[in-house]
This record gives sequence, structure tokens and C-alpha cells, in this order.
Amino acid sequence: MKFYGFQKMTMLDYPGKVACIVFTGGCNLRCPFCHNALLVTQVDNVVYDEEEIIAYLNKRKGLLDGICVSGGEPLLQVGIEDFLKRVKELGFLVKLDTNGTFPARLKSLVEKGLVDYVAMDIKNCKEKYALTTGTESFDISKIEESVAFLLSDKVDYEFRTTVVDGLHEAQDIVKIGEWIKGAKKYFLQNFVDSGNLIQSGLKAVSLDKLKEFAKSVENSVGKISLRGV
Repeated sequence: MKFYGFQKMTMLDYPGKVACIVFTGGCNLRCPFCHNALLVTQVDNVVYDEEEIIAYLNKRKGLLDGICVSGGEPLLQVGIEDFLKRVKELGFLVKLDTNGTFPARLKSLVEKGLVDYVAMDIKNCKEKYALTTGTESFDISKIEESVAFLLSDKVDYEFRTTVVDGLHEAQDIVKIGEWIKGAKKYFLQNFVDSGNLIQSGLKAVSLDKLKEFAKSVENSVGKISLRGV
């Protein structure tokens, strides 16, 4: 495994845990608002290799609870299973960030006990997935399969949506709530311009609108919260 970013400690990204974060390169989507766009469009320099990460974890036993594997899309990586086996052998918890387009790989990792927490992006309502992911056509069935798997409660999880003005309207959020009805946790996070976007000119919604969006799904999910406000 090769990694294109490494944050040695976070108390925010793995709920209730102290963790580090590694970032894989490459993604099969082109979401215009992606805050890690350089990991999608300009993956040309390997910053960390697997041995460096494992060595770091070895030194942090008892200090860190786990590791967050983010991207890009981590499930694109052919070496993800072997890497996670090594991490678990060291006694660390694993949080996986995913866009949900690889349901078979997601299920396999969970069933093998290699993932303890999944954060899955819900880009938009089903009808607007192609638009929101920057693809001409989109096979929503893969996303539906991943959503159904997480709703089966085989692993601790959350769903999350990055809200962008013009891409997300009130009715879209309501439809998402109906889609993931019964989900334990759903987070709405407002768009933030990282300065390295796939598409320029995007902006966040107002805080009042974000709160209205959250209220519209509060009867559909167990917990609805805002992030980045």
C-alpha cells in the first residue's frame, strides 16, 4: 500500500477515539466539491509507504485507539485487505471512509473483522447522483447495496452528506432521509472551499438552511447532527 497523506493524530475523525489518518490516492468519482481533490486528480508522488505507517503504529500502541483510512477511495486499493490485517494484528481499531461504490469489498472487509467503523458518503438523492459525482451516468445499485448492508447493522457506521449550495435542495435531503430511514447516525457537513477543487465557484449553504435540512430528516434517522459549523 502507498499513501499520499498521513495525519499522526486526530480526536475528531474517529468518533470517541484517538486515531491517526492515512489517505490513499485515486478515486472513481469526480465530485466537484471534493476537499481532497488533489488525491483524485494529481496523484503522482508517494509520500508514505506501508512500512512507515506500520512502524508508526508499533510505536503508538497504548496511545492511539485506531486508524482512519480515507482517500480518495480506499477500496480501490488492491492491497487494502492485507494492510488492514497488519493493523488489526497490532490491536488497533479501523475506521474506513468510503463512497459506497464497492459493496462486495466493503462486506468482505467487515465480515473478516478488519473494519470496526464505516463512514459512508451519501452524495445526494438517487436522482441527482450522477450530477453530484461528476459522472455522465451512474450505477446507483452499488450505492443502494452498500446502504442496505450498513443498515443491516453488521458494523458500527454513519452516513454523511456534504451540502453544497445549488447541488442540494430541501427535497433532496428529505429523499435521502427516506432512503436511509432507520440509520443510526446521519451527519450533514457544510461545504468548505479547500482551494483545490475539481470545480470552482461552489459555495456553502447558510447555517439556517443547513439547520432546516437537518430538521427535515430528524424523524427518519436515529441521530442527525451538523458538522463543520
